[in-house]
Amino acid sequence: MPLPRPQLARDTVGQSVAMWGVGWPLPPLLLALVLLSPWGWADGSCPPRCICASNILSCSQAVLSSVPSPLPRFTAVLDLSHNNVSRLRADWAPGRLAHLHALLLSHNGLSFVSTEAFAHVPHLRHLDLSSNRLRALEENLFSDLTELEVLLLYNNEISVVDRTAFDNLGRLRKLYLGQNRISRFPLELLRDGSRLPQLALLDLSANRLRSVPVGELQALPAWLRDRLYLHANPLACDCQLFQLVARGRRRRLSAVMDFQEELRCSLPPASTPVAILALAGRQPLNCSEAREAVLEAHLGDTVTLSCDTRLRGVRSRHWVTPGGERVLEETGNGSAALLANGSLQLRALRPDDAGTYACWVAGPLLNETLYVELLVHNVTLHGPHDTLNTAYTTLVGCILSVVLVLIYLYLTPCRCCCCRGADKAPAPRDDSINSSVLSTTPNHAATVPGEPCRSRSASSSGPGQNGRFKVGGTPQAPPRHGPKAQRKVSDPDSVSSVFSDTPIVV
Repeated sequence: MPLPRPQLARDTVGQSVAMWGVGWPLPPLLLALVLLSPWGWADGSCPPRCICASNILSCSQAVLSSVPSPLPRFTAVLDLSHNNVSRLRADWAPGRLAHLHALLLSHNGLSFVSTEAFAHVPHLRHLDLSSNRLRALEENLFSDLTELEVLLLYNNEISVVDRTAFDNLGRLRKLYLGQNRISRFPLELLRDGSRLPQLALLDLSANRLRSVPVGELQALPAWLRDRLYLHANPLACDCQLFQLVARGRRRRLSAVMDFQEELRCSLPPASTPVAILALAGRQPLNCSEAREAVLEAHLGDTVTLSCDTRLRGVRSRHWVTPGGERVLEETGNGSAALLANGSLQLRALRPDDAGTYACWVAGPLLNETLYVELLVHNVTLHGPHDTLNTAYTTLVGCILSVVLVLIYLYLTPCRCCCCRGADKAPAPRDDSINSSVLSTTPNHAATVPGEPCRSRSASSSGPGQNGRFKVGGTPQAPPRHGPKAQRKVSDPDSVSSVFSDTPIVV
């Protein structure tokens, strides 16, 4: 009489494989692997309460409080999820597990991981520490995992991330940190691409990020921004954040297109978060979308047009100029060159270089076309030194103009170099009612062409104007014959001497 199926499994391969999961019989394929495995026999090395199949060791939901021992040295996949392993010490693996490439420790209530815990598994490629109680990622925590490709840390209590926690992870491709308590993530790890050069996915969703460095994020390559998840964070609304998300929607990046409703921000005084993409024209910010890939330059400049594709593993790419010319390599005149990273460099810009350039990218599965608009201003841009020199030249010119005006006003020479001597005596006040109000007599002594000017420094007495006798008055010219004899020396009291130095000729 045949035994029941669970009992048959127990009698055949031991108590460790009697149940699969929570009491269900083993699947036929896994049962066949167990029967063919050297661990499937009762005297094998499979740990109690675990299921061993080939190089896979599954101890999930086995109510374990520590890692079972001993572990077979050729274990490749170790599943310890859904247990009670709260601490992962440095000696959890007494020997070196050179073949282990996947370690699953999710749903364990894990609160402590030693910085030396991964010293015995140098070839680990997949590490799952999700759904635990980790609170901090300490210094150099994963530095021994130089071949790690996928790291799952979501649904923990992480609030502190040390910038050196991910050192030496040169092959890491996916990093999941969603559903934690992170208020600041060291994005400098992504800035230059040398710390995590292969990273293609970063999940920071559902954390406590209130602001992000938009400039640094926008400078990241498009293939990384395509999988940079920031939704479900209490972000503060601003126009730069709106433009970042709007560019992502225009480029149809997955991180934006798949989670448009969850990309929200707080706009005081409203307490309910609003959709970031709904900030266009909304008061009080009134944000407007920035144009994508618009570059401005001046005549004679050298510019580089970036082909920021979101595709990885690009097989080929080329540029098409506004005139329809394909740029595959450096052109004959040397004005355009296709760089090694796919960018197009234009030298000695001319007015006809302006227009829209297209970058055609061929990937392993998809193709992509990027457009860059180039505006060439029809002026030569001065450098900072030229601008400074121009400012000084303008200042010196202004000062020189003022000096010339002052010279003209105060140092203008007289018509006769000797007629306006400094020894001119002040005119006495004349209160006589009979003095002339308007006089046609010139206020300077008349000069005869061909004769030298006479000095007025000598003091003399003589009859004044209107028959008056003035002491210290202006000396009278000697009598002359002819028409010139009728000309008189001007009276200092005359109105003409007050208002004008020019003789009034009647």
